[in-house]
Amino acid sequence: MTATLAQLVDQARPRFRTATEFVEATLRQAILNGTLAGGTPLRQEELAATFGVSRMPIREALRQLEAQALVDFYPHRGAIVAEISAEDAADNYTIRLALEPVALRLSIPHLSGADLDRAAELLAELDGEPDQNRLGELNRRFHMTLYARAGRPRLLALVEQHLAQADRYLRFHLAAMGRHHISQGEHRAMLEAAKARKPALACRILVAHIGTAAQTLERFLEGRDR
Repeated sequence: MTATLAQLVDQARPRFRTATEFVEATLRQAILNGTLAGGTPLRQEELAATFGVSRMPIREALRQLEAQALVDFYPHRGAIVAEISAEDAADNYTIRLALEPVALRLSIPHLSGADLDRAAELLAELDGEPDQNRLGELNRRFHMTLYARAGRPRLLALVEQHLAQADRYLRFHLAAMGRHHISQGEHRAMLEAAKARKPALACRILVAHIGTAAQTLERFLEGRDR
């Protein structure tokens, strides 16, 4: 482990009630600020020695970081700092911008009252969900509810595939910047446009929604990597 991580450990130690919180928060900071680069192995024995704790809180903290898309686990290799690049994120968002407005435009004329009610329920769940790790799932379900009546099964399969991949970037975004950076205003505006049967307006809102998320994450990643 680097001396820089050891310095972060010394600075953070007094602030946390439990060993798991201490390890998780300190490693998260080290990953997000680039102290621990993508691809860095996170060996439990070394981390336990660096933090001065047993392996149990190390293991629990690594699983929490995995849920935040900051750590990946591989067979026979263990935990590795996740490699999330601006280029990969931009590729995902570009594909979503090409696919999702088409699905939304085709779907809106065929959405039922029950579909729209379900979308509204998912927005309420997003507002009230305390577990950040579930926000990506709820976000995906909201979008797919609005796209579900497009009548293009292959298109919808591709959309869902790339929304699932985008969950990784959303969780990273939340870990880096907090949930207040995830605006529900565009979700609500898109739902209202769908209720009014205005697909062109809904698609403009969707394009802005995806574009804003892409730009925010790109700026963070580029600033971190300088």
